[in-house]
Amino acid sequence: IITRDYCGDSVRGTAEVFFRKVKFWTGDAPPIFNIDGMHYIFVKKTGLFFVVTTVVNVSPAYSIELLNKMVKVFKDYCGVLNEESIRKNFVLIYELLDEILDFGFPQTTSTEQLRSCVHNEAIVVDAPKFGLSMPKINPRTVPSTSVHRPVGSGKKQKNEIFVDILERLTVLLNAAGYVINSSIDGSIQMKSYLSGNPELKLALNEDICVGSAGNSYGAVVLDDCNFHECVDLSQFDDQKLLSFYPPDGEFAVMNYRITGDFRVPFRVFPMIEELTPYKLEITLRIRADMPEQNYGANVAVSLQMPKATQSASCELPAAAQGQQAEYASTENRVIWALKKIQGGTEQCLRVRMTSATQCTEQTKKEVGPVSLNFEVPMYNVSSLQVKYLRIAESHKSYNPYRWVRYVTTSSSYVCRM
Repeated sequence: IITRDYCGDSVRGTAEVFFRKVKFWTGDAPPIFNIDGMHYIFVKKTGLFFVVTTVVNVSPAYSIELLNKMVKVFKDYCGVLNEESIRKNFVLIYELLDEILDFGFPQTTSTEQLRSCVHNEAIVVDAPKFGLSMPKINPRTVPSTSVHRPVGSGKKQKNEIFVDILERLTVLLNAAGYVINSSIDGSIQMKSYLSGNPELKLALNEDICVGSAGNSYGAVVLDDCNFHECVDLSQFDDQKLLSFYPPDGEFAVMNYRITGDFRVPFRVFPMIEELTPYKLEITLRIRADMPEQNYGANVAVSLQMPKATQSASCELPAAAQGQQAEYASTENRVIWALKKIQGGTEQCLRVRMTSATQCTEQTKKEVGPVSLNFEVPMYNVSSLQVKYLRIAESHKSYNPYRWVRYVTTSSSYVCRM
């Protein structure tokens, strides 16, 4: 869609070469590869490829970090990041590229610093509506990531501030439903539309402990954490209070990681039974281990099938609502989609598989693993809470809208068979 050659060492057709290579790569293409002396480094966001090409030996991690920062800047200035918004705002994108990079050398990726250099305004594009066969559950509150308003637009805006407490889970379960390995990658994301850029104070729960200091029972123990450069930490150790002047655009106030024990939101119980020498029955039970008022939304379960699978049929309970299950023969896996799983409930799927060869112990070992993708709105497993979000010097006439949302999603949620 957009190409910029800074050093003049890029041969014609590199975009076509890259796309053809990635499209026909067996499996997922690695983020870095080399073709005829040209290094290709890319990230994929919202179905778009953002690629750096270079003939010199650059740091791959540095290049990927630069691409991620540029994607964030494009999203901040365009409001929505998709093909339509890039095409409609190509003049703005080129202007941003010229300010971010000078002769191929990065200058700044700060949304705030770029405002004084960028003079084009974004053409606002509506957020995409995904036309999937199964309707998606809408969260009960507006997340900061769904704010599709570009920074620096000239229109008068409401005084609003959006906060997301996002937690991405990496969990490995065994066939009995017990946790083998688990970790949380958390982030407090914020997007501010406050006039006058006032100082904000964000208070977290007081039982937070960082690193080896966290030995007290019942405390929220963070293995490590880091903060945005604008955050004043002088009151964090004593009062768990963060003070800052929010910069333009979306930014992470705090990132944290937890590897201690926590209550996982879903447990998976698989079972394999041999019906005949050529038929297996696989039963999957998924239990939502969360409070009854919460629910898992847009849950997608994937079950890998043996290589010798000839056909497979899926059977859901008669009372099952908002569920679909099918065998995808091209990918050799069963895909089970659940619109909603209420906390404290259990869902079940039976898969009857016909094998082209006689079933052996090796055939049973080829079943699995089971992987889950999900989102749990207004719930977080770490118990980290935002107690309050205030303006340091509040006035009666200045009362902004505050939107706070907790979201737990799966990063890698796998059950071994």
